[in-house]
Amino acid sequence: MSAANAVDVPATADALLRDRSAAKNLFFGEILEQNLFPYPRMRERDREMLGAMVDAIDDFLGEKREDFRRWDRDAGQPKEFIQALRDMGLFGLIIPEEFGGLELSNAAYARVLTQTSGHDSSVSLTIGAHSSIGMKGVLLFGSDEQKARYLPRLASGEMIAAFCLTEAGAGSDAASIRTKAVRNDDGSWTLSGEKIWITNGGIADLYTVFARTDGPEGRMTAFVVEAAWPGVSHGPHEDKMGIRASSTTTVAFSDVRVPAENVLGEVGKGFKVAMAILNNGRTGLGGGSVGGMKSLIKLASAQAWDRKQFERPIAEFGLVREKIAQMTVDCFAAESTVWMVAHYIDSGCVDYSVEAAISKVFASDAIQRAAYEALQIAAGNGYMREFPYEQVVRDARILPIFEGTNEILRLYIALSGLKDVGASLSELRHAANDIFNNPIKGFGVLSGYAARRLKETTGVGTDTIARDLHPALRKAAATYEKYTVALSKAADGLLRKHGKSIADQQYALKRVADIAIDLFVGLCVLSRADSLQREGHEAAAQALAIADIFTRQARARMARNVRSLPVNPDARMDALAGFILERGSYPFDVI
Repeated sequence: MSAANAVDVPATADALLRDRSAAKNLFFGEILEQNLFPYPRMRERDREMLGAMVDAIDDFLGEKREDFRRWDRDAGQPKEFIQALRDMGLFGLIIPEEFGGLELSNAAYARVLTQTSGHDSSVSLTIGAHSSIGMKGVLLFGSDEQKARYLPRLASGEMIAAFCLTEAGAGSDAASIRTKAVRNDDGSWTLSGEKIWITNGGIADLYTVFARTDGPEGRMTAFVVEAAWPGVSHGPHEDKMGIRASSTTTVAFSDVRVPAENVLGEVGKGFKVAMAILNNGRTGLGGGSVGGMKSLIKLASAQAWDRKQFERPIAEFGLVREKIAQMTVDCFAAESTVWMVAHYIDSGCVDYSVEAAISKVFASDAIQRAAYEALQIAAGNGYMREFPYEQVVRDARILPIFEGTNEILRLYIALSGLKDVGASLSELRHAANDIFNNPIKGFGVLSGYAARRLKETTGVGTDTIARDLHPALRKAAATYEKYTVALSKAADGLLRKHGKSIADQQYALKRVADIAIDLFVGLCVLSRADSLQREGHEAAAQALAIADIFTRQARARMARNVRSLPVNPDARMDALAGFILERGSYPFDVI
């Protein structure tokens, strides 16, 4: 954190246990109250800046609705529009003031992308690919010299950045990249290879590139590469399903000489650099998802009042009202989670990778549902290109694929949580097996896996102090306490059953991840609803209702996932998939 923001930290950051992960601790049967309550408030400096910024963004983008539709069809943003984004300072949102940026926190940055996404996803992507991942490596890992050389030009938009990791055959499996960098005698590197599906690839002036550097230090290294260097080129604009106006191209490197001083981070530590960038940047994607959902709720509400059937607006029909309510619950839950994760990042937490993955998975899944239901409310109009719904559906579909597919991230969530639990098993070989049968009260359900096992007879956990929640939230709190223990029990059981082969149990891992997602998101919702009630927010009663609705739905999902861990059709599903895959076609017909 820079000196400019050193005294502008929310009070809620003071109680944070920065070296512990709230999400990972759920796998140990512990709800880390200090890291969840009270719900964080945005820094006053950011609130003041955002007040003017969101109005300026709305004024600028609000009048370009027809332009966005045309640029979607034409698959490109004109140069004068990119220049206007530069002029508004939207490429310097998170760059420190000393380098000419606005130095917004992650929370404020996500809020800006919420606003831009309410107008057009491609705009958010051009800005977000630059800030969230393109230049984030320089910000996080750059040397003082690299920062001084590049950040001022990145802040002004003189240089636009892109993130070059994905290759053909190396999507989520980042470790299998084939782009290679060979060290020369003078310390420089020769870089060769091709990256695909690079957002901002056609307009970027600077690339963060990951390449194989087989050597004693490790197998991957990150480099800062300028587009103007000899041997750097990009392919034509990709013809995409959605986010069509944003630039997506291949980027090729043909014997590109990269100076030694352009290594980003340490040689051989590129995988660590890539994962840190992706984790740190996920609040931007989450904020964009929230902005899209807010826009869809507004569109759907207007449509519901305008469209009449049987001489009544469809807003009066229960099944339409149900859709609007569910969209609102999902948006509130996603927003609560995204800004909790931003709070962790801004407060200097050491490990928030699982929380960041959860926020990305939940928010990107939620906007899929919202886009589907908003189009459904619009009915036939929703299917027509003259209305905005079909474009939103197309644009949103990339989000569960971007920056790690949701399938991979679910496995990451589960395996990350199980990893630390597994490390404890050797210490607990002789401990009693019935600890989970002990009733536990309060948010501090269990203080640690080993302590829980070894001190069961002392009533560990029973002396914790339950948070004084609003009465309307206490039943929900009990639900999360119950299923936190259930998750811990499931983690223990799976590890004891499968041992080192746990990584191959993808059906079970998905269920475990979904339980963890419901727990963490639900606790964020609970925290935010409680804070809004205490603050006397005008819609506090509805926030309490949202917390109750979300908890009821999460409880049903969690109960189903817990029940399905021991008894399920997984073997039959796997066998059926094997049959179809071997055959390569559907074998049934009615004739």
